[in-house]
Order: sequence, then structure tokens, then C-alpha cells
Amino acid sequence: MRVGRSPTVRLRRLSGELMRLRGEAGFTREDVALRLGVASSTVYRIETGHTRPQGRTMRDLLDLYGVGGSERTALLELAREAARRGWWHAFGDVLPGPYVGLEAEASSVRNYEPLLVPGLLETEAYARAVVGAALVKDPAEIERRITVRMERQRRLAGPEAVDLWVVMDEAALRRPVGGPSVMAEQLRRLGEVALQPNITIQVLPFESGAYLGMGNPLAILTFPDPEDLDVVFLENMGGELYLEDSEQVKGYVQVFDHLRAAALGPEKSLEKIESVEKEMAGR
Repeated sequence: MRVGRSPTVRLRRLSGELMRLRGEAGFTREDVALRLGVASSTVYRIETGHTRPQGRTMRDLLDLYGVGGSERTALLELAREAARRGWWHAFGDVLPGPYVGLEAEASSVRNYEPLLVPGLLETEAYARAVVGAALVKDPAEIERRITVRMERQRRLAGPEAVDLWVVMDEAALRRPVGGPSVMAEQLRRLGEVALQPNITIQVLPFESGAYLGMGNPLAILTFPDPEDLDVVFLENMGGELYLEDSEQVKGYVQVFDHLRAAALGPEKSLEKIESVEKEMAGR
């Protein structure tokens, strides 16, 4: 078992390993809670990655499950690694879930956006307009949210740059977020990053009509270690949803493949972006 680098990914793997071990040992969560003298909700939170088991609890769990040798050593190391804090932990007050931590470790991100430019590709002015429209009025909170978005974009370049494949509805290009001049700058930014070898941008034109998955933004994250399974991220007004079940992930991969097939190719998409950018600049 190899140890990943992101604390978020490590914790996710640790929780999965502990749930697997409990199942193989034939215990229910209630059994484990009773034997360890903790609440069953604590066991649940550990197995869902909401809580990292402290040292003694971790050792007690491994004792209960009869784990020894190299596997025990690897799991204890994984628990220690999960205790480290990534840069995003300092912004926990403006990050509702683990998405940024997962994104920081992903080797590839497939993203569909029906209305907005993805956060990884936003200019600062565009991001500021989006955050401002989200009923965030505290200037300090706005700045922290902008800082997070800009920091995330470090993943777009460098030796460990993420492979990003974006499919956007044409509506995301034509909605003048922040006004025509801000939008024109944003579209120029899209045109520039689309030339990077690790970034692919496709546009779903209005003339495509209805299409599978229309209107429901999604992101599919893949990780460099095959032991870390893909994650589907869904977001709406009700909150965030993370799917890890292989069949569910497979279904959303198929949806994304349909979106790619329905969209303009990368070259035609770039032409569309440049065309709309000229329209915005001329307003």
C-alpha cells in the first residue's frame, strides 16, 4: 500500500481501509464502538473520512481487527500522514468540503460547467464578480475566497501540472459576469490556456439543442495512485455531493463522454471563444 501526498487523499484512503478491515473482521460499527468504548457515531465519522482517528484509537482499531506486520506499519504511517495539513486548511472557513484538497492531488480533472467558467480557469476580476454575486459581503471573506481560487490555479503549470478537460455550455461564454470588459478579459484568458498541452477546452454551442447531462455541473477527479479511486463531485444550492461507488462513477464518466462528443472540437471551440470575446470587447 503506497501513501499519497495530499492529507485529504490520505484520510480518504485510511477511512476506506478501516471500513474494509472491519468488514473482514465481521464487526458492525456498533460492535466496534462497544469494544472501544466510543460512540458509534465516532466510528461512522472515522470510516467516512470526517474524523482522523487519534493514535490510541488507531492502534486499538488495528488490535481489534488483528492487523499486524507490514500492513499495520503502513496503516499507522498513513494515519500520521493524514494528520499533516495542506495549504487549503488555512482557508477552512471558506471551504465547505474537501474538494480543494482532492483537486490538489488529482492527476486529471474532467469538468462540465453549464453556466460559469470553471474556478481553475477564472481571472481574478471574473472570480470577484462570481463571489460577489454569491451574497458574500464581508470584504475579508471575499479576499480569502479569491486567494483560494488563484492558489488552486498553480496546478495548471509545472512538472506535476494537472490534466484538465473542460466542457462548457456556450451560455458560460456569453453571460457577461462582471460586465463586458471583465468577460472579454476572461475569454482571452480561456484562449490563452487552451493552448497549453495539459488543458483541453470544448464548447457546447446553442445549436446543439438539448443534450445528456444538460444543466448539472460535475467534476470527475482521477488520482496518480491506482489505489485511490476516481471521485465524482456534484454541487448545487443544497450543498456538495461526492460519489465514489464504481458504478456511479462509471455512469458519470459516460455522461462526460457524451458531453465531449456533443461539443465542438478544441479548435472550433477556440474559434467560438475568440468570436464571443470580440463581441464582448465591442460592447
